[in-house]
Amino acid sequence: QVQLVESGGGLVQAGGSLRLSCAASGRTYSSVVMGWFRQAPGKEREFVAAINRSAGNTYYADSVKGRFTISRDNAKNTVYLQMNSLKPEDTAVYYCAGTPRMTIATSSNRYDYWGQGTQVTVSS
Repeated sequence: QVQLVESGGGLVQAGGSLRLSCAASGRTYSSVVMGWFRQAPGKEREFVAAINRSAGNTYYADSVKGRFTISRDNAKNTVYLQMNSLKPEDTAVYYCAGTPRMTIATSSNRYDYWGQGTQVTVSS
């Protein structure tokens, strides 16, 4: 089992930056693929980014490619999402997720572990 706790959300102006962190506990953290998802009011949860176990491979949604960067520090049991050039449409609750599967997945139903979410609000 892996427990996940997000932090770092907040209110920022368009064009600004935020860094989200996801602290994980559990002996199997380093063996899980980690991802970030987001859910805006009235919309379905959508994939943002994912990173494999060794941090050698990453994958991004087209909407955030070139602006967001996912990384992980297995020694600290933490995964990060650096968000730059934020836009009002990035406003959502951001969730950290983990899966013991071997490969990166973009579908939320392939992730077994979820954090409680952190609110990101981008003002225009």
